[in-house]
Amino acid sequence: MASISAAQIARVRAFNREYTRRIGVLSEGLLDSPYSLTEARVMYEIAHRRDVTAGELAGDLDLDRGYLSRLLKGFETKKLLVRTPSAEDGRRQHLRLTPAGMRVFAPLEKRSQEQVRDMFSTLDEERRRAVMVAMDMIEGALGVAGQPQLTLRAHRPGDMGWVVQRHGEIYHQEYGFNEEFEALVAEIAAAFVRKLDAAREHCWIAEYAGRRVGSIFLVAKDATTAKLRLLLVEPDARGLGVGRTLVAECVRFARAAGYRKIVLWTQDNLTAARRIYSNEGFVKTGQELHRSFGQELVAETWELELLATDEPTQS
Repeated sequence: MASISAAQIARVRAFNREYTRRIGVLSEGLLDSPYSLTEARVMYEIAHRRDVTAGELAGDLDLDRGYLSRLLKGFETKKLLVRTPSAEDGRRQHLRLTPAGMRVFAPLEKRSQEQVRDMFSTLDEERRRAVMVAMDMIEGALGVAGQPQLTLRAHRPGDMGWVVQRHGEIYHQEYGFNEEFEALVAEIAAAFVRKLDAAREHCWIAEYAGRRVGSIFLVAKDATTAKLRLLLVEPDARGLGVGRTLVAECVRFARAAGYRKIVLWTQDNLTAARRIYSNEGFVKTGQELHRSFGQELVAETWELELLATDEPTQS
């Protein structure tokens, strides 16, 4: 497991401090109410879950059972909560907010919604979408239950334009490549569509939370050799295994299609991609200096032999 740097720890803590300040967690009462964040969260769960029990709340919210018991007794004292025996098991008691409890909870729910609306009202649609995607990414990276899943699909109309545009934008922003690189990507994408042999060639588009976050192509070089091309991962999707998943699927398809080898062309400064290739078993077979896309670069060729894993050993 990779070590966590002091700078990474500090960045997470800084984010937590800023976000908790924004949502008012540090105030004596949440949302100008007499109730703490924990009390408001427990009310929320009881209001939105049918037949929930104290044990389920303690487990799902990771709360100490004694602390939760005292909190619930306080609600009962204020006539905000009632317990009803379960019809299936008399030992279990379901929690329900009383009408008075709902009157207390309703303003909290409304102010919470208004708070989020106010935070987002200053953002344009693109920035709102970026925030939503970032939240999905955080949940996915930390393994939060119910997070969106990474999916791969075949290309469809509109995808080639996206592949060309994002290659041009990302490689310019991160490596200073000029429009010559975008033109090369457009040529590769156009040739793929025009000459596609669906049995032996494929394009995969990776999606996360319904958004395109990556691409990869496998095309035929000759009867026994395939070329891996146009691996791309959106910057805010890195760390979710998008590149690794795309390359692994590309290799699986190549084996099934009967290729004996996969080759690829990359640059020595694309360290993340090179690491993925190496981990998948690709080996660097050559390199050369060249000037392309407005940059002085070192091109590399990598190969993956498929024969050894595809053909059984002859006795």
